[in-house]
Amino acid sequence: MKAIMVTGGAGFIGSNFIRYVFEKTDFQGKIINVDKLTYAGNPENLSDIAAKFSGSRYFFEQTDICDKEGIANIFKKYDIDTVVHFAAESHVDRSILGPKDFIETNIVGTFNLLENARNYWGDRKDVRFHHISTDEVYGSLGETGYFYETTPYDPRSPYSASKASSDHLVEAYKHTYGLPITKSNCSNNYGPYHFPEKLIPLLILNILAEKPLPVYGDGLNVRDWLYVEDHCSAIYTILTKGKVGETYNIGGENERTNIEIVNTVCEIMAEKHGKEKDFYKKLITFVKDRPGHDRRYAINCDKIKSELGWKQSVNFEQGIRKTVEWYLSNAQWIKNVQSGEYKNWINKNYEKR
Repeated sequence: MKAIMVTGGAGFIGSNFIRYVFEKTDFQGKIINVDKLTYAGNPENLSDIAAKFSGSRYFFEQTDICDKEGIANIFKKYDIDTVVHFAAESHVDRSILGPKDFIETNIVGTFNLLENARNYWGDRKDVRFHHISTDEVYGSLGETGYFYETTPYDPRSPYSASKASSDHLVEAYKHTYGLPITKSNCSNNYGPYHFPEKLIPLLILNILAEKPLPVYGDGLNVRDWLYVEDHCSAIYTILTKGKVGETYNIGGENERTNIEIVNTVCEIMAEKHGKEKDFYKKLITFVKDRPGHDRRYAINCDKIKSELGWKQSVNFEQGIRKTVEWYLSNAQWIKNVQSGEYKNWINKNYEKR
């Protein structure tokens, strides 16, 4: 790998991945961060990386992955040999309210990237297209069982259906054109730089403001929680050790109900603020369940562990504490995101194309 295109690199997982590669690996090439900068794309997530490596090993391109010509130019300009494809509309609630953006970005955008990779690389085999997906494509589990790489797809929301479609496109390009691909399906990520529309950062920020903590339905929906740095280390492991054409499930092996997550965050925040253990639990507010809310996700990640030697670095108790502490130590980042200041930062630092 000499030139890695990271799509969606200004987002939550993408920015953590870029940071991980520069700070935790021996990679000596360049990374090209391609991001449209939608509402959740925040270059401030990588301002220190840009200051250290910009112009030599880190490059930013404000480009929509649906822009065929724009993506083609990036392949040529930087001689891309590796694509790590994070860019996606990813919020289930938003997909229910407005599915169109999810179809365009997640399906059409992935198609455009695949076409550009195929056209630029030709028959080369010393290249890689890695596609990041979600456990939500598998549908919903009962009280027992796990998702495996061989689990049939059964998406239930416009978001998961769009991701399932993009997964199938990647597989099709492998079989039809021989494109050297790998895929990964992950469970719920949490950690630093998470945009505060998602559960854990929303809880932290609402507690800081002493606002209600909304919990869907009975709060007993179960998710497997994966610390974002562990996800990044898994992706890098797949890039360097994974077998071309294979899919790897990445999980935290930390199943928790939503109400357990809420209670845990409340208790850590109470401890940090010198309050009684249950002080913030009075803010918990049960709200009407969302349509098509899958009951339980749980990933079996034995394949990546046994075949590639990957493992998680933290358990949930360690990871959630590190996450809360990061948010409490980064008040300015929170202020910028909440106020929209980072949009001004974008306009100041990057000319609109």
